[in-house]
Amino acid sequence: MYIPKHFEINDKSEIFAFVEANAFGQLISNVDGRLYSTHLPFLLSKDGSKITGHLALQNPQLAEIDGQEVLVTLEGPHDYISPAWYSSPGVPTWNYQAVHIYGQCSTFRSAEKLEEIVNALTKKHEATSPTPWQPDYKPSMLGAIVGVEVIINEVQCKYKLSQNRSTKDRLQVIEQLKAVGSNKLAEAMERNEL
Repeated sequence: MYIPKHFEINDKSEIFAFVEANAFGQLISNVDGRLYSTHLPFLLSKDGSKITGHLALQNPQLAEIDGQEVLVTLEGPHDYISPAWYSSPGVPTWNYQAVHIYGQCSTFRSAEKLEEIVNALTKKHEATSPTPWQPDYKPSMLGAIVGVEVIINEVQCKYKLSQNRSTKDRLQVIEQLKAVGSNKLAEAMERNEL
């Protein structure tokens, strides 16, 4: 990913917090000599060394993914930024946060490991529900999925949040984002403004 210095994030705890909060992304690999992408939720290991998920057994991506270097892309809030929002001249742009994870992929069919992943994903995403669903499925259903594990080799993180603009321009962008309802991006900019 192209990352100018003023948009680059290197703080591992910040990056891992971002991955935890924005763990739905794309698993990109090669299938028959072409790039192939599947959108899915991921789990980051506690030590940040790997990321896991699962694919449908019928997904063509499984044919060649084992042993491949893959790319996982995750994105946070994003939105259009109008030059009308600046005090000084500018051009139309887009503010966003993104993480790219490169690593070696392996697959697994262990029912025990698959159940761990499904239960962990369920627990994480049901946590905010007023009536969380408790895992209640036939163990045989795990036969319809295949686990994927990516051992992380490289992580790239970019927060393009108008850091190349004046403080006045950044504050005006935050105000305008709130006005159009892009509150999550405005909040991300405020956190990075401090």
